[in-house]
Order: sequence, then C-alpha cells, then structure tokens
Amino acid sequence: MQDNQAINKARALYYNLFANFFVESSKSENYFELLRLIRILKENPLDETSGEALENILALLDPTSNVVLIKEFDDLFHNPTSKKIRQTASFYDEGVESGKKRVEMINFVAKTKLRRDEKNYFEYEDSVGFLFSFMSQLCNNISNGEKEYENTVHCIFAQILNEFIEEFAKDIFEHKSSKIYKELMVVLHSFVAFERLYLEVPKAAVKQRIVKEEACEVISDEELERRARNKALKALGPKEEEACPVDIVSVGETEV
Repeated sequence: MQDNQAINKARALYYNLFANFFVESSKSENYFELLRLIRILKENPLDETSGEALENILALLDPTSNVVLIKEFDDLFHNPTSKKIRQTASFYDEGVESGKKRVEMINFVAKTKLRRDEKNYFEYEDSVGFLFSFMSQLCNNISNGEKEYENTVHCIFAQILNEFIEEFAKDIFEHKSSKIYKELMVVLHSFVAFERLYLEVPKAAVKQRIVKEEACEVISDEELERRARNKALKALGPKEEEACPVDIVSVGETEV
C-alpha cells in the first residue's frame, strides 16, 4: 500500500512537471516552482538518461527569468515562420484541432469531480497541457486514497496519451528550435515507458498521420473565439489570481 502511494505521488510530480512546460504562465513564482520541481526529480530520476536530461534542462534554463523558456515555447508552437507543432490528441488522430479525442476527454472529465478552469485556460481538453495537468491531479488523488480514479487514469493513458505521445515527442525532438524541450522529451520518453509498464499498456501501433493543407483549413466560429480569448488573455499580462498549471482543473460539479 505504502509503495503504491509513493509511486502515485511520484507519477503526479512527473505529470505536473510536463504540465508546467506546456501551459503558459506569466507568473514568476510558477517558473521558480518549476525549477524547484526539476531539482527534486533529478535527485531520484527514472533512469540515468532522464537524470542527465534533467541536469541539462537546468543548465539551459535561466535561473532568474522565464524569458528563455517562453521564447522557445513560442518558436515551437506559435512561430508562423517555422513549422508549428500542434498540441492536441485530435490533431494527431484526425488532423483537426477539435475532434473525437476531445469528445472522449470531455467524457472522461465528466466522470470526475474535476473541471477545467475556464476563466484562465482556453485550450481544448485533449491538449497536452490539460492532459498532463489532469493526470497529475488524478494521480495525486489516488495517492490520497481515492482509488475510484485508477480506472479513469488507465483509460486516459491507454486511449488518449498513448495513442499520440510518441509522434508528438518526435515532432518536438526534431524541431530546429528545440533545445530545452528536446531534453524534456528524453525525460518524457522514460516516463511514458514507465507508465506503460506500470499500467500494463502496450505501445500503440504507429498510425499514418492525416495531413491537411494549412491553406484549406476551415476555422470554426468556436475556434476563432477560442483564439481571440487566448490573445486577449496574453495581452492582459500577469494576473493576481492566475492559476498554476496544476490548477487548470478544479473541484466542482459545473458543466463542461
């Protein structure tokens, strides 16, 4: 029992680590908390390779400012002059930003007491930032005795994350602007391998990726509204009550 509790707490920390790298935050205290988390995990890494990668991440990050991290994040995911990496399971499954995987995640979220913080987070439920944050909270709940979430965690990993995480990590690892995130993908690779063993989930078969022409992309009204909200949120700058990545999901019974 004690061993399982410790394992689930460690799993929650790793998921929270990845969440902090994929959820933008302008609050400096969140960045310093991320640095602290990296230092904790590098003391007892999953393996030698991931331990070295965590050391490299610390060396690449500025200990006083998150500017370097934010710039690389923008180069990978928002820079219009280079290949943008998409962050949703639906994109890797169907070539669209909001598809069947998002619907599946909405259904999984509805089975829990956790809800997306819609005031501070506008990305889809199948985006990596939300997925990592959600899994972190569920693993933490399990470690505190809420065993009813074990099946939900297993299903989300097997049916959502496991299906696309290899391709997503490969896109980041091979991107010309990837330095910090390239090292992070080494850590993610070790963690995903551990999760597959722990949850007894085999590696997903490689699927042929569906590629849609960017110029032919039809942007729905919902997507336009989401992008506008994101742009407006970034323009506001730091907020006094901005949620940390782990707070993207909050306890409540409100509609998703």
